[in-house]
Amino acid sequence: MRKPVLSSEWRAVSGWALMMCLSACSSAPPPPDWKMNAVSLIEHFQESWLQGDGKTATLALGKARGEIAKSGRIDLIARTELAACATRAAALDFSPCVAYQKLGPEADPRDAAYAHFLAGEWSGLDAKALPSHYADLVGARDEAAANRAAAAIQEPLPRLIAAALLFERGAASPAIVANAVDTASERGWRRPLLAWLQVQLLRAQADTHAVARLQGRIDLIRSTAASD
Repeated sequence: MRKPVLSSEWRAVSGWALMMCLSACSSAPPPPDWKMNAVSLIEHFQESWLQGDGKTATLALGKARGEIAKSGRIDLIARTELAACATRAAALDFSPCVAYQKLGPEADPRDAAYAHFLAGEWSGLDAKALPSHYADLVGARDEAAANRAAAAIQEPLPRLIAAALLFERGAASPAIVANAVDTASERGWRRPLLAWLQVQLLRAQADTHAVARLQGRIDLIRSTAASD
């Protein structure tokens, strides 16, 4: 099984990069088990959900909440719910982040800024409060610049999230949609791949050859789907 490589997005949101540094520093004590377990479980949730395995993803997210609950840190539970909603957004699931909203008053200001970012509330948003890979996106002066900024994001999950937010704003170019398809395809992330292929399919209705090709890809993915 391919090792998850999604931790950078969650750690950028969570601010737990320091924790991972401490684990590698011989002069500092290792982080407690609940922190390490929570990071691993969030990664497992992300990978499982993106691959389309909803049952495994739900179990992993529940266990992550349980690990964090050991600390009594409501702000970290809120952060976890926000990270989960961000992951879902990568597959064009823009459902309200209800679980986070209930805990929002306890959230760190950086998490509150990220919540506004995910909700498309970019006006007046301080880019410095966001994960650094979104700074150019939020600061873009026009749609073309925003699409270039999204495409330039190196990490695959943040790139998909950025593309999804542009799509939600009606600003996603054909190139960034194709970029999202390629990103999801390369990672083997069935759920966002299907979502983005559907976008391409809808946009290609006038091109019968393109429709047939896209429908063939969609049918192939669905024929080998994991259980949701």
